[in-house]
Amino acid sequence: MHQAPGASPPRGTLHGGAPVPGWGPPNLGTWGEGCARGGPWTLSHRSPVGADGSGSPQGIFPASLIHLKGAVVERRGAEESLVPAEMPMVQEITTTLREWATIWKQLYVTGQTERYRQVKHMMHELMERRSQLLSGTLPKDELLQLKKEVTSKIDYGNKILALDLVVRDENENILDPDRTSVISLFQAHKKAAQTITQRIQEETRPQQSELGCSARLLALPSHSLYLCVRNFVCNIGEEAQLFMALYDPAEQRMISENYVIRWASTGVPQDIELLNNLKVIFTDLGSKDLKREKLFLVCQIIRVGRMDLRETYSRKLSTGLRRPFGISVMDITDITKGKSESDEDKQHFIPVHLAAADNDFLHGMIRKAVEGKDINHKGQGFWVSLKMLWGDLSQVRKDHPHLVDRSTVVARKLGYPEVIMPGDVRNDIYLTLVQGEFDKGNKKTQKNVEVTVCVCDEAGSVVPNVIYHGAGDKPVSEYRSVVYYQQRHQRWMETVKIAVPIEDVHKTHLRFTFRHRSSSDSKDKSERIFSMAFVKLMRPDGTTLRDGEHDLLLYKGDSRKLEDASSYLNLPSTRNVSEPKILPGSSFRVSGGTSGISVSARDSFQISTLVCSTKLTQNVNLLGLLKWRSKPSLLSGNLQKLMNVDGGEVIKFLQDTLDALFSIMMENADTDVYDTLVFDALVFIVGLIADRKFQHFNAVLEAYIRQHFSATLAYKKLVSVLTLYVERVSQGEPCEPLVRTLKALEYVFKFVVRSRRLFAQLYEGKETAEFEQSLQRFFLALNQLMRSPQEGPTLLSQVRRAGGCRGGPGVSSRCQETVSWIRPCRAGVSPKSLMCPVVLLFSESFWELRQGSCLLCRVLWAQ
Repeated sequence: MHQAPGASPPRGTLHGGAPVPGWGPPNLGTWGEGCARGGPWTLSHRSPVGADGSGSPQGIFPASLIHLKGAVVERRGAEESLVPAEMPMVQEITTTLREWATIWKQLYVTGQTERYRQVKHMMHELMERRSQLLSGTLPKDELLQLKKEVTSKIDYGNKILALDLVVRDENENILDPDRTSVISLFQAHKKAAQTITQRIQEETRPQQSELGCSARLLALPSHSLYLCVRNFVCNIGEEAQLFMALYDPAEQRMISENYVIRWASTGVPQDIELLNNLKVIFTDLGSKDLKREKLFLVCQIIRVGRMDLRETYSRKLSTGLRRPFGISVMDITDITKGKSESDEDKQHFIPVHLAAADNDFLHGMIRKAVEGKDINHKGQGFWVSLKMLWGDLSQVRKDHPHLVDRSTVVARKLGYPEVIMPGDVRNDIYLTLVQGEFDKGNKKTQKNVEVTVCVCDEAGSVVPNVIYHGAGDKPVSEYRSVVYYQQRHQRWMETVKIAVPIEDVHKTHLRFTFRHRSSSDSKDKSERIFSMAFVKLMRPDGTTLRDGEHDLLLYKGDSRKLEDASSYLNLPSTRNVSEPKILPGSSFRVSGGTSGISVSARDSFQISTLVCSTKLTQNVNLLGLLKWRSKPSLLSGNLQKLMNVDGGEVIKFLQDTLDALFSIMMENADTDVYDTLVFDALVFIVGLIADRKFQHFNAVLEAYIRQHFSATLAYKKLVSVLTLYVERVSQGEPCEPLVRTLKALEYVFKFVVRSRRLFAQLYEGKETAEFEQSLQRFFLALNQLMRSPQEGPTLLSQVRRAGGCRGGPGVSSRCQETVSWIRPCRAGVSPKSLMCPVVLLFSESFWELRQGSCLLCRVLWAQ
């Protein structure tokens, strides 16, 4: 490929982006076939001329080492220039990095350690931003924001390295001096210099200590851990299932979903498309998770095949058995806390600890793996890369699109995130097979027990594809447990996710069947179910199954009866702790029309469940409010009972609870029966969010008002009840409800403003006069209250003691939206008289006046 005279050629580089050694980016000449190796070669020459002023030296390179980049020809009059076709911002980053790299080396040679580290950090950031630009996954607005960050970083770096200042247009593109006027260039220079100076001043301020920075990161409400499995080497001999999860050794439990990899006997993933693409991100980690004393990455290896690998194929053997093989454990505490380097390119080796015996259960193996030192792993283990990412999933996808793309598996936390944003709909039930104890019965040795889990409807039919082994795996209709060889007591600790549609949860139940598995295929086929247990997902009162452990009753009898839902659904499913304990070895027959089924006390079985749902609650009082339409006669009582619901449970269902409250308002627009109760419930919820425990949910409530709130008539009832409370207090009645209301006043007015704005948009500004009159009535009542020598000071003192004096720099912005409506509401009211209650209310009891700058007060005074 020949170049135009004087043109900048497209760059030729080795694979991986490195220039050809000793040559730099070559100018490509012609292609040819190499005689020695029979492959294509390319002829190139250096860009600079030779030292003697003659033509550039030439050489040939294997074409496989040259990466060709596209280019376009730009013409300006009679001149032609060849410009690379890639994004201009990517080109600028590449050029900047090459320029900085030379200076960076000189900083190291001259011993300027601090500046050296600073430049190194900025180069790493630019390389990461370059990867994001090349990913091509960013929408237009995020792309522009990223370009602004990049140009700010480049300009700042050029300034501190005493390089030339680059001026840009509003789209962050470099201005062309041939097409830009001198005045425009001067103004751009001036603006850029001011911006860079301000940035340098910010950078030179005393920085927080490393500990303080770490503490600040830990205080963020959401974190994510990126994991990439680079390689897995282990001589298993059969197919395997790899389960990777986060584990808290203090609580002895997994805190995240499993990331599942199905591994072929050939030593590669069963899905060959996942080769070199085994990525997962563990999300929803909160500050409490990062403050755990220890946090491990546990990789469990389950072999799928024969009972014993030592058995030969001389006789026909049972296959498809899930058997424990080994485990890998890595302490990631320092990485999650930010004390250790977190880099997606750094690889960690985690050796495999093989299961020594069948009584090596999960927790025991984890302990042995942690305590084990200098084991002879023979090179068997996982190679993984880890990187801590700050923010929730949407933020991480925005900041790191080159790491978290469409193919990256998402493994959620076993539990709720610290902040549940509106629209985050979740309906997951996590089931853990904890342990069981089974008598050998009429067998000479202990049984090889396999538990099969399935979800069934009321007729006993299996609900298909609702059980997940873990993240990254397809749903299945039934789950089969690991089989431990001849063990009376078995401790599985296997967790699966049940994802039943919300509308079907009330009519489904979990069924557990138990079967002995023989190593011989012929004997195994003759084995029947010897026991069964079940549990319904919904309780009789309409709430979901309680979180925690459940001791299930085991039923034995004819295998066909055990799988017939009509034979067992009306029977008790769990042991009642208040019942007297049945003697060991005994059993009793179930009375009634369930002949052929009996309960045995010889065997025991425990499970654990965890419901993570934003639609299904475990609190009967909250359920009554959320389902208020089904029993409208109980609505008043359910609204009052809301105040007794645990705050954490209300916060989980914040959007649904607010939707229910405003639906009650909208559907009872012609009556005021429920207005006060709904208003009190709203104030109660806002009060919860004001609690330090739920401080992160302020953003959630703001997002709800901005994006999901749609009650166009709510403003009428909110202002009406608010005015009613003020008038009652001015008449000498108890003021406790008003104290709580004043604490929540900011959000009450936000709901009023948003509701009125939606109403005005829908009905083209109708009923404006009525709204102004309602506001005028409120301020008149407030004015009357504050004139009282007793009620006014008493109210303010109570608000202060209750923590209502919450000031903030955003006072004026919060007032601004209501000013246009309040201006005409003071007709017939003395400005000074109206000023008094506004100052007291918005300044002392809530917003804290800053040097008399409250916009609302200034407007009222001026008019």
